[in-house]
Amino acid sequence: MKLILPVDLVGRLRKELRTAGDREIGGVLVGEHLHDATFRLADLSVQRSGGSVAHFVRDVEQNSTFLRDFFARTGNDYQRFNYLGEWHSHPRFNALPSGQDLRTMQDIVESPDVGAHFAVLLIVSLRRRGVLELSAVAFRPGTSPESVDVVMEDETMKAEKGWLQRVIDLFRSRRF
Repeated sequence: MKLILPVDLVGRLRKELRTAGDREIGGVLVGEHLHDATFRLADLSVQRSGGSVAHFVRDVEQNSTFLRDFFARTGNDYQRFNYLGEWHSHPRFNALPSGQDLRTMQDIVESPDVGAHFAVLLIVSLRRRGVLELSAVAFRPGTSPESVDVVMEDETMKAEKGWLQRVIDLFRSRRF
C-alpha cells in the first residue's frame, strides 16, 4: 500500500505538532483512492484534547462529525473518497506504533460496527529543525499489520516527470 501526503497537509501537521508541544494529538485520516493500493491523503481531523505526554484517546463524536462533513463535501462518493484510518503523535518517542496502538487498530478493522476493509495508522513526531518523522502501518481483518510506503507529494510529482522535464525545470529555476 502507498499513501501520498500532500504538501499542505504536511505543513498543517508540523504546525499542529509545534503547537501541541509534548502532548499527544491525533485524529482520523480521509483519502482519495487513486488506483490499485495507492491513496492520497485528502484531509485529516485534529483533536487537540485527550492527549498526554505518552497517551492519546480518540474522541469518537468529534471525529464522527469530521467524517460526516468530509463525506458531504465529496458527494458521498465512497468508492473514491473514504476513511483511511487514524493518526496521532509521539512527541517524546519514535514515530512507531506501540503495542496498544497495534491492538487498537486491529480492533477497529475487526469491528463489524466500523465496517472497514482496512485502516492505516500514521504515527508522527516533530524533530529538531521541523523535521517530520513518521511511519504508517495498514491493518486488515484477519491478517498481520503491513508497512505502508509513505511518499510526500513533491517526491511523487518528481518521480512522474521524465528526465528532460526535470532538466527544463532546473534551468527555469536558475533563470540563466
